[in-house]
Amino acid sequence: MTMRLLILTCLITVLSACGEKPADEVAPAVDANAEVAKTTQPAPTPRTTSVEGASVFFITPEDGATLANPVSIEFGIDGMAVVKAGDNQANSGHHHLLIDTGLPNLGLPIPADERHIHFGDGSTSTEITLEPGVHTLQMLLGDHLHTPHNPPLISEVITITIE
Repeated sequence: MTMRLLILTCLITVLSACGEKPADEVAPAVDANAEVAKTTQPAPTPRTTSVEGASVFFITPEDGATLANPVSIEFGIDGMAVVKAGDNQANSGHHHLLIDTGLPNLGLPIPADERHIHFGDGSTSTEITLEPGVHTLQMLLGDHLHTPHNPPLISEVITITIE
């Protein structure tokens, strides 16, 4: 045996006897914060109860419509009131427009980005500009904290085409 191989064999034997692993067998260091961030989900938010039979829907545009920009959208609601975000009034909420996306996690506040448009000012209509092509739109009512109700008030998905 060469001297180097003999030393390595002795080192492995000694480390094994101590319950230690040689350096080439030790698992890489793990950043505990990074691992926690990967596995930790935000805690679900308490959900406000919706009124039985309440609904949200599109007044305009109609499903299947071909339109030009800007697109006028009017939100409808039955059985509950529309109020500003932060107003913790019973049987109420505010609209969120979902563009070309599925439903978010219904146990968490609705994201605010280019696909999840908040109407926390209590508005019931808007105009938007979309790229030419086919788009899906859906409405989701959020409570005073932007969290969907229980059960959630979700419109049907409509499809529009922009010329």
